[in-house]
Amino acid sequence: MRDHEPAPGRPGRRLTTKETAELLGVKPETVYAYVSRGLLSSRREPGGRASTFEAKEVEALARRHRREAAASPGSGGDLSVRTRITLIEQDRYYFRGVDAVELALRHSYEEVAEWLWTARPAPGITFSAPGPTVEVARRAVNALSEHASPTDRLRVAAIAAAAEDPLRFDLSEDAVLNTARILIPTLVAALPPVRHAHKDDGPLAHRLWGRLTGRPADEASLRVLDTALALLADHDLAASTLAVRVAASARAHAYAAVSAGLGVLEGPLHGAASGLAHRMLLDVLDQGTAVPVIADELRTGRRIPGLGHPLYTEDPRASALFGLLEQVPRAESALLAARDIVATTARHTPLHANVDLALAVFTASSGMPATAGETIFAVARTAGWIAHALEEYGERPLRMRPIGHYVGARPPQSLPG
Repeated sequence: MRDHEPAPGRPGRRLTTKETAELLGVKPETVYAYVSRGLLSSRREPGGRASTFEAKEVEALARRHRREAAASPGSGGDLSVRTRITLIEQDRYYFRGVDAVELALRHSYEEVAEWLWTARPAPGITFSAPGPTVEVARRAVNALSEHASPTDRLRVAAIAAAAEDPLRFDLSEDAVLNTARILIPTLVAALPPVRHAHKDDGPLAHRLWGRLTGRPADEASLRVLDTALALLADHDLAASTLAVRVAASARAHAYAAVSAGLGVLEGPLHGAASGLAHRMLLDVLDQGTAVPVIADELRTGRRIPGLGHPLYTEDPRASALFGLLEQVPRAESALLAARDIVATTARHTPLHANVDLALAVFTASSGMPATAGETIFAVARTAGWIAHALEEYGERPLRMRPIGHYVGARPPQSLPG
């Protein structure tokens, strides 16, 4: 090899573009792209027109590429996680291989939660929490400002319940399942009741109802609420669920993992989306037509809430809830308004209603605040978060560790003045 093309192994050697490309396993054009992005530095030798590269820098980048290529699915390198919990496929979704919509229509939320956790049927199961745990959580929640969001209250309730549990660091399956069966009813019981005659026993949906609205419950509405909880129990690796798995990968206890999920859920693109749809629906009901409301949304460049979903053509959760809402007489006007929203928007883009719009119809027609959908979503999804935490506890610790792609200035840089 000629002197201006040093062989690997010599100190201070420099590599040609061709050698660099071969070492990195890329095309020569990609090498120059790395230079423009600051990942490599190049130099032209005296009397030559071709660029050369420092061998040590190229070898370091090659090692980094090998680490990334060796990252197996689930290591965090490609954010692909092996799971047995939820499959989303061809406009349907399945909980441990069972159609999730059929499961939710035939079983209570608590029964669906147990199926997610154990893959075993649990007919008639209900969840209850010890009085002292509930009392501690209530005191913590009651100390919050009246402007606290539902997710604020649930997160504080989870933290308070954790502080009350000396066994919270036991991550065995039985211990985590016991935590789950206590935590979910504690979250509900810690929410301030709207009605004085609220329930603190029986199915979870019955207990949650009195914390969402002052209206008396009827069987058709309670069935909608219970089914909504079951339908929303899990949805594969949504952003909040990924946060839960990251926390569980670091061996955070179940309360902390759920708290991580609640933190992410509060974003307007996730759990709070139904509140935006609720407010839009009220505007349509107030004006008697969706046309001016949708026109205002489009004029400001906002996405129409409650429409479309990246994983479905038609959201099966919405279809199931709309079917049940048709059996609730007081939901008729809100259902008509929702259909008007879909039809009006279809003039611009053909989008179907998603579960957020279905939740908005339910909450608006039940006299619930706009934040009620967020509460329903958070309580429901806690079951799925526990299922994913349990699954993650059985994996290698700290495997959810993506590799950062540094694109900043290459060192050494001078110290700032």
